[in-house]
Amino acid sequence: MELDIQCEEMSPSRWAELLTTMKSCKTIRLDDCNLSSSNCEDLSSIINTNPSLTELKLNNNELGDEGVEYLCKGLLTPSCSLQKLWLQNCNLTSASCETLRSVLSAQPSLTELHVGDNRLGTAGVKVLCQGMMNPSCKLQKLQLEYCELTADIVEALNAALQSKPTLKELSLSNNTLGDTAVKQLCRGLVEASCNLELLHLENCGITSDSCMEISAVLRNKSSLMDLSVGDNKIGDSGLALLCQGLMHPSCKIQKLWLWDCDLTSASCKDLSRLISTKETLTEISLIDNNLRDSGMEMLCQALKDPKSKLQELWVRECGLTTACCKAVSSALSTNKHLKVLHIGENKLGDAGVELLCEGLMHPNCNIQSLWLGNCDLTAGCCATLATVMATKQCLTELDLSYNPLEDEGIRKICEALKKPSCNVQQLILYDILWSSEVDDELRTLEESKPEVKIIS
Repeated sequence: MELDIQCEEMSPSRWAELLTTMKSCKTIRLDDCNLSSSNCEDLSSIINTNPSLTELKLNNNELGDEGVEYLCKGLLTPSCSLQKLWLQNCNLTSASCETLRSVLSAQPSLTELHVGDNRLGTAGVKVLCQGMMNPSCKLQKLQLEYCELTADIVEALNAALQSKPTLKELSLSNNTLGDTAVKQLCRGLVEASCNLELLHLENCGITSDSCMEISAVLRNKSSLMDLSVGDNKIGDSGLALLCQGLMHPSCKIQKLWLWDCDLTSASCKDLSRLISTKETLTEISLIDNNLRDSGMEMLCQALKDPKSKLQELWVRECGLTTACCKAVSSALSTNKHLKVLHIGENKLGDAGVELLCEGLMHPNCNIQSLWLGNCDLTAGCCATLATVMATKQCLTELDLSYNPLEDEGIRKICEALKKPSCNVQQLILYDILWSSEVDDELRTLEESKPEVKIIS
């Protein structure tokens, strides 16, 4: 049994009711429930007495160090079988790390620890690393985003990596590591025996200087499938170095996030070669890079290659205009694998979307999720979009937010939603003005088709 509750204030009577339920739960998720250390005392008892409990998720609650101390008393009991522990944004400090170290050292069932968004600091995480080095620790996933880490953490992390062949996922995003530390970390990863599958280093102060070492990780760790280096200023020169590793035959990358990396159209030649030849690659994010129309046209040419297996392409806010839409349409009509296209925050206009719809209507196109928010669209393109909605049963999600569609456009979209052939299940319409009459029509539509969720 699972207990999954979010954003609920816990009255004493409600909490007492839930405690009874928790005694037989395999999974307990209580994010944003205004829990405190006093609740943790009860949860510790549940951990101790419920051997079937394998996942506990308590994100965004003011548990504090005292609360974690209570939890760990339960976690340290022999009957505990917990595998996954989530304590993100719980107002923890380095003081919690000594208690958590004891759990890592003594509890071999624990395979996931998520403690991001807490002020653990470098000193605190060094203590966690000591726990990881214990032979009893079998940790597979460690999430340390927004933990106020500095370059000084890397030596301890590398020592833990050397002793922990079980580790598969490491997330260090949003910590001020810098190039020197990231290079040192990458050298440690190459030498470590762990089969790392996920490495997240977003917003870590990385420049092109680190990219040769990250490339070496890609070459030497064929297990690595998910790499995120978004929000780092690696530039075109850094991307070229990364691609040396990405293009290596031993690299099996599946998911690559490069958002806001100061890339330009000059990077698109390398990216195109990657998309057209790396058959393992299924998802790439290039959000907020100045690729322009010329860069997008190169990417579209790559998508038409039979070897491309890309399923998700994120090119929001990339300086695109109507001029690239013919190329995008051609790619859509050729590529059978692409399922998700995020192309919002670009000045495509009605004429551009009309061109996109030609590709969307092609029998080869299997798009399931299409994001066109803030693309300078008006009611003028809504009839064509409505035709796509009513015809392409693969399309289940459509975002048209921040476009001045007005009553006329929204009504055309609603008419499409009413049709039995339309399979759109989620329609996103943030910040669009319409009349109270249209609002009533939308509510009536939701009541008549409860499987459809309209988000506005």
